Amino acid sequence: QVQLVESGGGLVQPGGSLRLSCTASGIITIYSMGWYRQAPGKTREWVGTIIGGRNTYYAESVEGRFTISSNNAKKAVYLQMNDLKREDTAVYYCNVKRVKGDQGSWGQGTQVTVSS
Repeated sequence: QVQLVESGGGLVQPGGSLRLSCTASGIITIYSMGWYRQAPGKTREWVGTIIGGRNTYYAESVEGRFTISSNNAKKAVYLQMNDLKREDTAVYYCNVKRVKGDQGSWGQGTQVTVSS
């Protein structure tokens, strides 16, 4: 059974930075690792994905501000978030897929609040 543990969320002022981490266990092969977020009253939205440990893709709303990286040996994925805005406030979820097209497994989520 795949388990994902996220960490790194918190309260930050606008313009600040946070780094989220997610570590997977119970999985051998990873096709992709990604991040999603869900703001209050909104549906969950895709933030970004890293495939094969090197090819990264981002939502337009975070392009240039957020960076995804991974450590395949540790089965970990990271989300460096810079120049945070109030609209980035959400619960952030890690998603890991074994194969392309898989729905993947989800972490429990970590709260990010951007507020002065």
